[in-house]
Amino acid sequence: MSTVAVWFRHDLRCLDHRALSAACEAADSVRAVYFLCPEQLDEHVIAPIRRHYLRRALDELATQLATLGIELDIVNAGHFRALPQALSAYADKFQLEAVYAHKEWLVDEIARDEACQQALNGKLQLIDDSLINPLALSKDDGDPYKVFTPFSKRCRTYLQQQFPRCLRRPTTKGVSVIPSQCPVFGDEKPSTDWPVTEEAVLNQLRTFCAERAEDYQEQRDFPAEQGTSTLSPALALGIISPRQCLARLQAEAGEQIWEAKSGPGCWFNELLWREFYRHIAFHFPRVVKGKAFQPHTDKVAWRYDQKDFDAWREGNTGYPIVDAAMRQLKETGWMHNRLRMISASFLCKDLHIDWRWGEKHFLETLVDADFASNNGGWQWAASTGTDAAPYFRIFNPTTQGQRFDPDGRFILRYVPELNALSGKALHQPPAMDHYPAQIVDHAVARKISLALFQNLAD
Repeated sequence: MSTVAVWFRHDLRCLDHRALSAACEAADSVRAVYFLCPEQLDEHVIAPIRRHYLRRALDELATQLATLGIELDIVNAGHFRALPQALSAYADKFQLEAVYAHKEWLVDEIARDEACQQALNGKLQLIDDSLINPLALSKDDGDPYKVFTPFSKRCRTYLQQQFPRCLRRPTTKGVSVIPSQCPVFGDEKPSTDWPVTEEAVLNQLRTFCAERAEDYQEQRDFPAEQGTSTLSPALALGIISPRQCLARLQAEAGEQIWEAKSGPGCWFNELLWREFYRHIAFHFPRVVKGKAFQPHTDKVAWRYDQKDFDAWREGNTGYPIVDAAMRQLKETGWMHNRLRMISASFLCKDLHIDWRWGEKHFLETLVDADFASNNGGWQWAASTGTDAAPYFRIFNPTTQGQRFDPDGRFILRYVPELNALSGKALHQPPAMDHYPAQIVDHAVARKISLALFQNLAD
């Protein structure tokens, strides 16, 4: 009887799982494996809330697979570098004819899979699971896209012509087995606000598409409102696929999804941003190595002031919208997207601190940490990335707060020491004993930012 295995990575689901479906069609007996790399997680200081979320997701995956008669083996490989040897030993132990996995597109993951392919003597079957394969689309001259808008337009045309099909759950491979449990691997912080069961995540998707997607464009920038899908943690671990999101969106919104300025079309655009940053990370691997997408901006004279960085990180800058955003991140492990832009702009354009410090802090804190999207967002904020807008886009943190949290409902949720203030005073607090003064003058900081980039041309 032939036996194959499915190697789960960032795709912890059974529905719409191309590698799992292929494995079930190919063999009589199927196993599943997930390799823990706690040393790697410690090196990169993976957020405690993300560790807990990952462990819960693995337990749920084991339960789903068990109903199909597939046992999930959770193997401690120690470090990312040890995966070829660990996978080879696993394949020998169970006499596997093949190992199926989804192709990953970051440079280190590509090198890992090449090493694993050699260790398995060609038995690793890599299957593309992308919504948009980074090699599928290019500009008319054959070069990869560097700007989001033309990329997104091309993607819409591409997907409209060949709308992605979601796969059903594979057929049962045998009697149910007892699901395995993932061990604790490091400090954890409760992640129970984020669902991991298939039913709960799909219900979350259906509710958003049916009830809130229509108003997404109008509501998405207001952190006090429940205007976003909050599906980013599930997408980051692959508990749900972008194809499932797009299919449900079309089922609820119909042809509106192709209209970029509609609510559903606007959310579709957010799915395409994820694909765009993967496209960039694949074609321009320097961004994975800590380099700026625009090489000349690596010469920006960033500051490395630990005191100012700590004030930003702890939410003690004296700018209420920035402080509320950073406290939300610290308390919940998540941050609203508009606030990610505001807080990142403040670190880079007001404090002039290297964007890589902020990028690292987000990766170490966010429950939905995703390398390509996080890197792309930080480089966008720092004006070192792909954005077509030049370096003089600098957010004013006070006016951003006034515009997107005018009555301070969000600010007061996380900065309650300002609850006696309202109106303009809430966004520009007077001197107070129990709230810090502004650590920087935005008007002065803006001029310095302009000079930092203008000096690159001198």
